[in-house]
Amino acid sequence: MKSLLKFISGLFLAVFAVTSEAGPKPAPSVQATPLPYHQVSFEVRGRELTRAHFRPELKRPFLYPVIGPSGRTLTRMGHPHDPVTHSHHNSVWLAHAKVNGVDFWSDGGKGRIVHQRLEKLTDGDDAASATTFNVWIDEAKQQTLLAERRRITVVPKEEGAALIVIDCQLEAKTDVIFGKTPFGFLGVRMAKNIGVRDGGGTIRNSAGGVNEKEVLWKPAKWVDYSGAVTRDVKRREGIAIFDHPHNPNHPCIFHVRDDGWMGASFSFAAPVELANGKTLRLRYGLYVHDTLSTDALESCWREFAKSD
Repeated sequence: MKSLLKFISGLFLAVFAVTSEAGPKPAPSVQATPLPYHQVSFEVRGRELTRAHFRPELKRPFLYPVIGPSGRTLTRMGHPHDPVTHSHHNSVWLAHAKVNGVDFWSDGGKGRIVHQRLEKLTDGDDAASATTFNVWIDEAKQQTLLAERRRITVVPKEEGAALIVIDCQLEAKTDVIFGKTPFGFLGVRMAKNIGVRDGGGTIRNSAGGVNEKEVLWKPAKWVDYSGAVTRDVKRREGIAIFDHPHNPNHPCIFHVRDDGWMGASFSFAAPVELANGKTLRLRYGLYVHDTLSTDALESCWREFAKSD
């Protein structure tokens, strides 16, 4: 027994010595940190970029805030002039208005995207991610229409910019039809002062369109919404939605308004069917940036487009 205890003690000391020699490890540059109340904070070099909210009681998960290079949020909760009927405008969210006729988009709809579990968190110097599992439930029938695995990844870029990648895989639990609608899948409610009407912001798209008149209902690889969020009106921060070329309807139709709203429409032109057991994968990028030229945004989209 004494010899066994001596062996175990020696083994412990050896392991401790090796660990001590290795020394402390530096903290990862990008971290996904779980928080109380079903939240995950994404931090880049010690500064929060965004926070995922997925409490099971919510109508749908969302991201808020999305913080720009100056430290101000670039998104908001709710429409600045119509907070009641647009209460579903929760900063950044994924949903759809017609899944077998069920509305998962608005707060008055009978659909709810319910968080089930947080599956994986990763940290690193180049990226951090959180993977969640959700179900899309028709509450009137108590029927699960879709099972969703969603991975949110944050990738730091140059000069305070960052890319938020939303990678979503939807599995049909019955035959599903995504009905013809401009609402869904991705929605972004910009901060009031970034809106064209309220703050003199600017909308641009990959086809060269500017503001609602030239961007609304147009196909594009990306759409950017930028404006001033500080007293320095020459500094224009914003968010660009990147549509991945592997998405089924690329380049997608964009639903964009001068009042600070932008979204990527999946089934704008016609319904899309997804048979029971089949999967749909969608990838969108949110490029958070300081003042950027159209050429620079195009270059950033091309880099995003190379990702799997």
